[in-house]
Amino acid sequence: MSIKKIAAIAGVSTATVSRVLNNPDYKCSSEELQQRYWNI
Repeated sequence: MSIKKIAAIAGVSTATVSRVLNNPDYKCSSEELQQRYWNI
């Protein structure tokens, strides 16, 4: 699945998805959003 598709499903930008995927400890994303990305 592409970052674009994940971003569209999660309702966030591709940059945000990329940050979370490449750095799981990224603090600007809420725990809820991080879980949404990983569940997609």
